[in-house]
Amino acid sequence: MRALFPCAVTLLLACNATLAAQPDCANATDQTTLTQCANNGLKASDTKLNQTFRALQAKVSKPGKEKLQKAQRAWITWRDAQCDFNTSGSNGGSIHAMAQASCLDELTQAQTKLLNSQLHCAEGDTTCGNQ
Repeated sequence: MRALFPCAVTLLLACNATLAAQPDCANATDQTTLTQCANNGLKASDTKLNQTFRALQAKVSKPGKEKLQKAQRAWITWRDAQCDFNTSGSNGGSIHAMAQASCLDELTQAQTKLLNSQLHCAEGDTTCGNQ
């Protein structure tokens, strides 16, 4: 029994740390938690974008892959510049990191939607880059 006690305490502390690391985003009231929630949302959106991008890349021809990669790199540059502009009013403030993450998240979700539409083109749709 004594040998199990340290294991139980360690397990309890590990579970407690995991729970503490997950913010309550639905009830967040402080800037630190709001920023963490915005960053978590961006991370989830970025993961989904990468999955969609890889699926589309696997589906297109070699020239299509090169064009897709070029377009995605240009989009990332544009997204980052757009969010720098959009959030310039909060620059230096405690809300800036949250505003930046929220902007990046919104544009990332829009790009995922666009790539997903390219992934699921109707046959014969010549406006679709799915080649």
